[in-house]
Formats: sequence, C-alpha cells, structure tokens
Amino acid sequence: MIEAVLYGFLSGLAATAVMSLPQLLFWRRWGTPGILEWHENQMIVSRLTGRRPEDSLVAGFIFHFANGGIAAAVYAPVVVLLPQLYRLGPAVLGPAFGIILWVLTLAPIHKPLTGLSITRHPLGWRPAILSIALHIVYGIVVALLVDFLL
Repeated sequence: MIEAVLYGFLSGLAATAVMSLPQLLFWRRWGTPGILEWHENQMIVSRLTGRRPEDSLVAGFIFHFANGGIAAAVYAPVVVLLPQLYRLGPAVLGPAFGIILWVLTLAPIHKPLTGLSITRHPLGWRPAILSIALHIVYGIVVALLVDFLL
C-alpha cells in the first residue's frame, strides 16, 4: 500500500506539471485570479504566513504541486483497494477523478478563499472552463501513470 501512495504522489506531481504548463499561458493573459487553483493556493499561503497575496505566488505554486501530489496519493490506494474501480481503466477513471476533485475541492472553497465567485467571475466562465478541462487532463495523467506504475 505504501508503494501505491508513493507512486500516486509522484504521478500527481507529474500530472500537476502537465496541468500547469498551459496554465502559464493563461496566467500571462489573465493574471493569478484567472487561474482558479493558483489563486486559491496563493490565498491559502497568504493566510497561513500573513504575507500579502501578491508576495505568496511562488509559495502558492509550490502548494499547488503539493496538493496535486496528495490528491493522487489518495487516488492510487483507493483504486488498488477497489478492483471494480481499477477495471474501469484510465479512460474512465481519469476524467472522473479530475471532475470529482474539482467538484469536491475547488468549487466549494473558491469564493470563501478568494472573494471571487466561479459563476460570476470577472473574466466570465473562461477560468472555470479552463480549470475543469485541466483537472480532467490532470486526472487522465494520474490514472495513466498509476495504471502503468502499479
């Protein structure tokens, strides 16, 4: 089981890197508030450290990777412990994991953390669509890597 947690964590780091590359392009255009998960992590770090949000971007980015690793470290043992899930394969599990992760972890906490509503965001629906799409990509990468490693 420790192996599953470790491989899951490493898969999550890799998937977060894949997810973050396109986010860099949009961040240059929209700024941090346009990248929902970066904005949340920046605000979490700001609150934990007492630093200004604009001084917490790098630490927030590191926190983003840590969250990606931790989420996948939970995913891998669950899939191992539930063979009926494992049989669904990465093509089903990956997108499902990404969407479930977004619904459970990002959507409910965004406004309380950042003050910006996902549904009434100043940039419209674009940040939410980007975030959901890249969480699906994240989930697919995690599922493929975990399937390959385990």
